[in-house]
Amino acid sequence: MIELENMAYSYGGGELLSDISLKLSPGSFHFLTGPSGAGKTTFLKLCYGALVPTSGEVRLFGQEVREMSRDDHALTRRRIGVVHQDCQFLDHLPMADNVALPLTVSGRDNLDHLSDLKELLSWVGLSKRAEALPPTLSGGERQRAALARAVIMSPDVVLADEPTGNVDWDMSQRLLRLLIELNRMGKTIMIATHDLNLIRAAKNQVQARVLRIAGRKLQLAGADL
Repeated sequence: MIELENMAYSYGGGELLSDISLKLSPGSFHFLTGPSGAGKTTFLKLCYGALVPTSGEVRLFGQEVREMSRDDHALTRRRIGVVHQDCQFLDHLPMADNVALPLTVSGRDNLDHLSDLKELLSWVGLSKRAEALPPTLSGGERQRAALARAVIMSPDVVLADEPTGNVDWDMSQRLLRLLIELNRMGKTIMIATHDLNLIRAAKNQVQARVLRIAGRKLQLAGADL
């Protein structure tokens, strides 16, 4: 689905990531860890084609990113849902309309898909906040709305960048359970996080591979997490 082969990425004259190879298989679950500034967000951007590697290859569903057309990228974005760290919304639109934006942009905002939207909002516990404007949402509500927007197109892969970074522990657990449920539905999940307690909490719920970026390399983290 997503394959990196001897990939490197340089930024600002220096190499941020070096000689990384990884394959995200269908239905797999990964955590991505590492200190602030190690390159976790950059790594995720490389995994969904927002950035192009300086060297090596990134293949998304069998296509090398350098060879993908604009239409190819548009189709890929429907298959990879991204939960961004900053949770940007259009403040003048109700939360439900923000979640449905990918449907609107793709011309799929028909009655069937709007019915799916209602079910999705119920799944993330936001049915009663459907008409609320983004500035009135709490941190946890914004994160759940961001997750709903990322999966509204039923993607094959979900990449979540620090999805629990701005919420309390109880909300972190709720968001984790939602992502684990998606994985049980067959979705490939990668969560970038600095919260080792979150990873420990997941151990009894899902078989996850823990990866760590350190010294520009991607390593398999030890079992002592």
